[in-house]
Amino acid sequence: MSQAQPTHPRRRSLPRSPRTWPLVLCAILAALPAAAQQVPRPAAGLSSATWTADNGNGTFTNPLFYDEFSDPDLIRVGDWFYLTGTTMHTMPGLPVLRSRDLVNWEFLAYAADRLDYGPGYRLEDGKGIYGQGIWAPSLRHRDGTFYIFSNVNRRATQVYSARDPRGPWTHREMKRGLHDLSVLFDDDGKAYAVWGHQDMHVAELTADLTDIVPETEKVVFSKTAGMGEGAHFYKIDGRYYIISANYAGGFRMPAARADHVFGPYEVNQAISRDEAFGLAGGHGLKQTGESFTIAPPQPGKSAGPLHQGGIVLTPAGEWWGFSMMDANAVGRLTALSPVTWKDGWPWFGLPGNLGRTPRTWVKPKTDTAQPIRVPFKRSDDFSGTALQPLWQWNHVPVDGKWSLTERPGFLRLHALPAASFRDARNSLTQRAIGPRSSPTVALDAAGMQPGDVAGLGLLNLPYATLGVEKTAAGLAIVLFDQARAASRRITLAGSSDTARVWLRADCDFLTEQASFSYSLDGKVFQPIGEPFTMVFQLTTFQGVRYALFNYNTQGKEGGHADFDSIDVYQPNPHGLMRAIPYGQPIRLAGIGTGAGLHADGAGLSAAAPTPFTVEDRGLGRVALRAGTRYLTVGPDGRAGLAPGPAKEAQAFQWSETLNGELLLMSLATRRYLRIDPATGAIGADSPGPGPDARDGVRFSWSQAAVPRQ
Repeated sequence: MSQAQPTHPRRRSLPRSPRTWPLVLCAILAALPAAAQQVPRPAAGLSSATWTADNGNGTFTNPLFYDEFSDPDLIRVGDWFYLTGTTMHTMPGLPVLRSRDLVNWEFLAYAADRLDYGPGYRLEDGKGIYGQGIWAPSLRHRDGTFYIFSNVNRRATQVYSARDPRGPWTHREMKRGLHDLSVLFDDDGKAYAVWGHQDMHVAELTADLTDIVPETEKVVFSKTAGMGEGAHFYKIDGRYYIISANYAGGFRMPAARADHVFGPYEVNQAISRDEAFGLAGGHGLKQTGESFTIAPPQPGKSAGPLHQGGIVLTPAGEWWGFSMMDANAVGRLTALSPVTWKDGWPWFGLPGNLGRTPRTWVKPKTDTAQPIRVPFKRSDDFSGTALQPLWQWNHVPVDGKWSLTERPGFLRLHALPAASFRDARNSLTQRAIGPRSSPTVALDAAGMQPGDVAGLGLLNLPYATLGVEKTAAGLAIVLFDQARAASRRITLAGSSDTARVWLRADCDFLTEQASFSYSLDGKVFQPIGEPFTMVFQLTTFQGVRYALFNYNTQGKEGGHADFDSIDVYQPNPHGLMRAIPYGQPIRLAGIGTGAGLHADGAGLSAAAPTPFTVEDRGLGRVALRAGTRYLTVGPDGRAGLAPGPAKEAQAFQWSETLNGELLLMSLATRRYLRIDPATGAIGADSPGPGPDARDGVRFSWSQAAVPRQ
């Protein structure tokens, strides 16, 4: 939304003296990986620290999960919330999670054990079903039964149901496919579905939920009405609402409402727009046959902002929104948004800043505080008799060719014939996790036979693999980069001592670069090859996945590879990359503005930054004091200095962009503090960071000497 800019009676031109040189250094430092909140890699054992959205202080930071959870659908049943999402070609599929506070989630079950509708589902046709399978589920509950309606390419809509969300789940198929459907169980006992793209169709469903009632199907929008796809269907206070995702003209969430289920519907073009938490679009992929060209990021172009999602009402009477964003190579992430009802529309965002979602905000209210909980363990020593629920197979697995019991404490993968890693069956995968993570795999190659290749893969398009290859001459470490169609090989000695190797990928999903290394003792790692560029593309419709694989390149079954463990180290598992420096004096430099916050006898200005002491106001909020005066935002959004004690006009929600740059949201305006790059005017007037780092809303901060009072 366009907003009027505040007027500032006193403006200073931006300084061009050597006093601004430290600002350049601050901006450079802000772009470097932040170390203050990094978790050290354990010297022994497996890493346990993993991303949590819960900040432990009554707030949360988006995303809910820093790994792919796309096309989310979420409902409340009693005091519990339930969530599922798209899983495409990975199996088992349709994870079911639950939570009491919308922030801390636990895994319950997969609704779909596997799909097997022909050779492609089993990777037997040379193509597979990459980017197909299960997508856009609709999760609903009625009369004690949970339902998930989901699309499968070239099939009718699938229906899964269970009395207990932990399962067992039963499965049946509808008589037709309903693209991106959402189901509404109305209060008169009837069931309806909405589906389609732009025009959208609404129809009543039969009592057994397998078909539409004849002559009830109606097109409810024109193609130009502004609605998209990925519908979520609700009835709220007697009114019908459809929330959708539209990518035409930029990702946004249109909504529609009507007094009757078949309309006519009134359309709101965007209840959420442009919210990517400041993340710029990443690398792109150009593919010609088997050749790949990686396109560089485009400065100023946003990653895919929040779009497909819906809303839910909590037991405390709060409305919250959920949606996904395309976060480049790590995939599509789920975010949680406070909802503000205005003029009968459920806007994502806060009063004064509708349509934009704060990255850090106060958690939903609950009767009792909920413990921090994550749905999955990332590291695994394969000591159990069943796979951890994090793991999913790439396509339908061959059950007799993998085992956790043939050698207890190891995952054993038997080599099946394949032309390449992309064609390899029984590749076991887990979603990569951001913003940075590093999987290390311990592999015993003693059981491999000539032609076998086993190891760690970054499953994507293009993909990269770091593996051990067995030939008649012995073992070799081989790195393969599909984009470059290039490999790097290091031959190992033939003794049994080298049969055990460690393979590592260091993945930075902010830069989209991965580097590889290997070790023969698990302690000293040697780098190998060039950095690999990771991308998000719409062929697999997934972000990067970490994969364990073993296949034979000689057209036959081979030996076996034993995986002892995978350790997924995450240096930044918290919502803030740097802890809030409570009680400390800091200097705040505006990134891309050439100036910082300067306080002196004349007031507040954009110049060389001076110290401000950070005072804790609870819930991750701060006041910034310069001497006896505080950074203060007036009713018109202009910023200045005023005496304390600190109050709402002097309180800011401390948060970061996904890249770790500081954002300060005024509690007075619900907008972000900004130094106008053109004029130097300072005000809390920005709706939020865009993809261009020169928008004046980002800050870097550094420690300062204790100011004189």
